[in-house]
Amino acid sequence: MNVFKNEKKSLEKSQYFTTIFYPLLGFSLMFLEFTVLIDSGIFLFIYSTAKYNMWSFLPRYLYLQFSKAANAFFLFITILQQIPDVSPTGKYTTLLPLMIILTISGIKEIVEDYVSLLLVIVGDIVKASNGQFLPADMVLISSSEPQVTCYVATSNLDGETNLKLRQALLETAQMQTERQLSSLSGKIECEGPNRHFNTFIGTLYLNDESPVPIGPDQVLLRGTQLKNTQWVLGIVVYTGFETKFMQNSIKSPLKKSRVENVTNVQILVLFVLLLAMSLVSCVGAILWNVEVWVSKWYLFSFYLNLGFDLLVFIILYHNLIPISLLVTLEIVKYVQAMFINWDEDMHYKENNIYAIARTSNLNEELGQVKYLFSDKTGTLTCNIMKFKKCSIAGIIYGLSPSVLTESYEFNDPTLLQNFENGHPTKDYIKEFLTLLCVCHTVIPERDEDKIIYQASSPDEAALVKWVKKLGFVFTTRTPTSVTIEAVSSILNTFSCNRKRMSVIVRTPTGNLRLYCKGADTVIYERLSEDSLFMKETLTHLEHFAKGGLRTLCVAYTDLTEEEYQQWLTEYKKASSVIQDRMQSLEECYDKIEKKFLLLGATAIEDRLQARVPETIVTLLKANIRIWVLTGDKQETAINIGIIELPSTLGTLIGKENDLALIIDGETLKYALNFEVERSFLNLALSCRAVLCCRLSPLQKAEIVYLVKKHVGAITLAIGDGANDVGMIQMAHVGVGISGNEGMQATNNSDYSIAQFSYLEKLLLVHGAWNYFRVTKCILYCFYKNVVLYIIELWFAFVNGFSGQIIFEHWCISLYNVIFTSLPPFTLGIFEQCCSQKSLLTYPQLYTVSQTGKTFNTKVFWFQCINALVHSFILFWMPMKMLEHGNGFIVSYIQQSMFFSLEPFSHLAIWGSIIIWMVFFAIYSFVWPTIPVAPEMTGQVSFINCHW
Repeated sequence: MNVFKNEKKSLEKSQYFTTIFYPLLGFSLMFLEFTVLIDSGIFLFIYSTAKYNMWSFLPRYLYLQFSKAANAFFLFITILQQIPDVSPTGKYTTLLPLMIILTISGIKEIVEDYVSLLLVIVGDIVKASNGQFLPADMVLISSSEPQVTCYVATSNLDGETNLKLRQALLETAQMQTERQLSSLSGKIECEGPNRHFNTFIGTLYLNDESPVPIGPDQVLLRGTQLKNTQWVLGIVVYTGFETKFMQNSIKSPLKKSRVENVTNVQILVLFVLLLAMSLVSCVGAILWNVEVWVSKWYLFSFYLNLGFDLLVFIILYHNLIPISLLVTLEIVKYVQAMFINWDEDMHYKENNIYAIARTSNLNEELGQVKYLFSDKTGTLTCNIMKFKKCSIAGIIYGLSPSVLTESYEFNDPTLLQNFENGHPTKDYIKEFLTLLCVCHTVIPERDEDKIIYQASSPDEAALVKWVKKLGFVFTTRTPTSVTIEAVSSILNTFSCNRKRMSVIVRTPTGNLRLYCKGADTVIYERLSEDSLFMKETLTHLEHFAKGGLRTLCVAYTDLTEEEYQQWLTEYKKASSVIQDRMQSLEECYDKIEKKFLLLGATAIEDRLQARVPETIVTLLKANIRIWVLTGDKQETAINIGIIELPSTLGTLIGKENDLALIIDGETLKYALNFEVERSFLNLALSCRAVLCCRLSPLQKAEIVYLVKKHVGAITLAIGDGANDVGMIQMAHVGVGISGNEGMQATNNSDYSIAQFSYLEKLLLVHGAWNYFRVTKCILYCFYKNVVLYIIELWFAFVNGFSGQIIFEHWCISLYNVIFTSLPPFTLGIFEQCCSQKSLLTYPQLYTVSQTGKTFNTKVFWFQCINALVHSFILFWMPMKMLEHGNGFIVSYIQQSMFFSLEPFSHLAIWGSIIIWMVFFAIYSFVWPTIPVAPEMTGQVSFINCHW
């Protein structure tokens, strides 16, 4: 471990109100005697969050560009052209187009790279005021609030709109004045940088004082906004790319579309063909020289240099590979992504959220999706919870009304009657409601006489709001207590993980009690043998789940003072551990979270989003197979749609059937074993729908990988939560839902939408259009180059394979970047295979792009052969046509082959012809004023005479 100690300075020298780095935000910086020990052993102090800076842009950008095979090839050609007497096309005919392309791409890189410098040093003390965004990850020292707390908005990090409460360390709470801060000295030992927003493991060592554990409640993260707090002071522990905000900004794994892979392979094959043509031409040159030398030996000496001739012909034929292809596709895909971003049909007006294409590399992949993997909660459902039913002491409350409506919520007077009238279960009801009122992380905010609950989980908000209606009102939260109108309790500590949450309270009577709520599997395994109502509650849980409701079990246990103090000692010890602190805490929690007495269960509805059933039906008609991967119970998952359960498959294995397969996570552990995974996959592929329940995030990713690995089809994963990130990154295409579960899924996705139903247009319209546009653009680029430059091969047969060029140098150089640049753009941006109405009305049309029959190796080489035939015809037409009208003829052939009804395509084709004619006319008169192209002098007059 490396220890860095800032140079000791007085407050006067440290310039307490320095704003040099933050003139807009007004952060105050102090350089004090404070040491921060980083566990990673790597220590950097000043960071830039930009991808490039003034000095690194050129080398990094050039490395990025020339790592692409096509650009590296044209750089190689450019170098060859500089060798004296080698290039038949001049020294700069490839260099100029390459420079133009690199310049355009460079401008795009600069525009996309938002340059933002952030200069903060680890160990600094930063002061932030209300409303400001925090510049680094820092440990909270003190604040303006009486309880040394502060509120922060974390929507930039996790998308959650509720405020979070943070608590300063009591040991530093009084450090508020300049004199007090100047005496602050010590060190912080903490874990290395990581991307986990909700965890932090550190220990504060103040001089001559005991170590103090630091957890996530004491940490303010970069990107969060200070709210409802006048000011805070914090010690910087992570800056720049080490902050959790930047750790989560790491780009998703590199994904390439199938179309791009096919294109890259064909470029390699075309390069091999180019070499073959060069070798054939070399052999032709040898044969021609031998024949001429034998008959006319007295005219010249026999000369043979195979290596020199090979270089000449490689340069002569190199334009078979279109130099403008990559930059054309980049621009085309960028515009396609903008069309997705601007689509009003995918604009969720309720929250003003548009669809976002976070990458443009996979636009055409959207048109080839075969398997769709979807989360349930928040993806297929609204993630807006409404309390519907509950079970307390074996009695079910909240019977369904005769007429169900979306606004229907719990309304059963029997519950309050039993509580108020001395029913035998009165004490159970009181404990049940009290538990729900105190066992949560909700923060109450006062708006005049109203209480607004800020909750990180929609489930928690629904529970707290429900008990409020029953008279158990949660009113105040401090770092050490919560207050409810029915009863007051002191909050000593709480534990939480993905499956449960616990809180230890001291009641006004002085008793200690542990409340816990969580998944039924977790609670039931911790129940005491003396617990009642287990069988009845389990029956009610199954009833709730079959109705599609989300369930939680609630339980409690009483603690003695001795048990609590003994556990508290172990808890403090575990809290101070640096290595494996979370594991130590979990082991500590397990020691006290036991021998529970069951109180009952809650049931909350999370209804389906609008048009989810219709969207699923449409996608199924488009031959897209849908797999639902969820952590919910099997009964809840089944309830999301109509499922047909097969009694037996028999001979139907290996065929697609209108059946569904349902499997849970426990069974999946065995199904994903190497020996049986193929059998499981064959069974799953034989079903039209697959539902996997009770899955872990890793299991979700494993299922996607299984299909991706063994099935030659494009996969798409969609989810809204952090537990969906694995499968989103694993799939060929990842889609994030911008919902109530934060921004983790969205930040790691390729495309982001607000509603599941928007997949319909994203895939069936944008996907299909983009596929046809991109593939047609690629075919066009190759066609126009092959049709023109193969003419050089035909010309070699009549010029003795001398390496002479038939076209003027600069006309060739500008052929790709100017004369034929418009048609590919219009095809790639505006071409439509079908209208939007037709694609949505007849989703079966999606199978055309899905199967990839319009772009594959066979189609590619058919078009190349087609271009070969056209070039043959062009060359052997009358010489005056070839000599003076090749630009027109090529354009006309392009028009006839790629005929489009789109007005923009017509404009591009005829505009290209006009551009060529104007250039040709001007170019015929530039010499000798400009010393280029003397052979073009008078060509316009010559054409007029012969036409």
